[in-house]
Amino acid sequence: MTDFAAIGQSLSVWLVPVVTAITLHEAAHAWVADRLGDDTARSLGRVSFNPIRHVDPFGTLVLPGILLLLNAPFLFGWAKPVPVAFHRLRHPKRDMIWVALAGPGINIALALAAGLLLQLVGQLNSSPVTLWIWENLKNAIFANVVLACFNMLPIPPLDGGRVVTGLLPRELAWRFAGIERYGLLIIMGAAFIIPLIAQQFGYSINPLAAVLWPMIQAVDGAILFVTGW
Repeated sequence: MTDFAAIGQSLSVWLVPVVTAITLHEAAHAWVADRLGDDTARSLGRVSFNPIRHVDPFGTLVLPGILLLLNAPFLFGWAKPVPVAFHRLRHPKRDMIWVALAGPGINIALALAAGLLLQLVGQLNSSPVTLWIWENLKNAIFANVVLACFNMLPIPPLDGGRVVTGLLPRELAWRFAGIERYGLLIIMGAAFIIPLIAQQFGYSINPLAAVLWPMIQAVDGAILFVTGW
C-alpha cells in the first residue's frame, strides 16, 4: 500500500469518529443549557445534534487531520464552543455542573453505543465494508473516551473545572474560577512546553500524559467490559 493510500485509509476510519465525538460534545452542552433555562445557544442555532452546526473548520477538521497525517501519538481538536450564560440558568451554581457533565456524558454514551454495535458487526461477514465499519466503531470508542477524560480534568475552562467550581463553596468557587484565565496556558505547558524542555535535558516527562493516560485506560477498559469485550 502506498503512503498516499495508507493516509487515505487512516483518514477514512478516523474522520467520522473524531468529528462526531467533538461536535456532539458541544451539542450536548447546548441542549442541556437550553433545558435548564439559558436560551443563548438556541438563539444562535446551536441546540442541534447536526454536527455541521458545531464544526470549527480548523479545530474540527484541519488540525485532527494534520495530526493523523503526521502519525502524532495523540489527537487534539475542538468544535465551536457553545456560549453559555451561566447567570441565566435557573439554578446557576447547580446547573453549571449538569451543563458541564453533558459533554463528557454524551461521549461516554457514544463510546458505549459503539461498543455494542461492535458486537453486532462482529457477527457479520468479514467483507471490506464490514472491516471498515469495524475500524470506525473501534476508533469511535477511543476518540470518545479520550475526549471525555481530557475534558474532565479539573482545570477551568474544561468541563471538569466547571464541575469543581459548581461543587465548591461560593467563595472558594470564585477563586478557583479565576484560574480559567490561565487554563489554556496550564494545559499547553503540561502537554507541550514541559516535555520539550525536559527533552533538551535528556528526560522524557509529560505531565498531561501521566495524568490522562491512566484515566483513558481505566475508562476504555470499563467500556469494553460493559459492552462484552
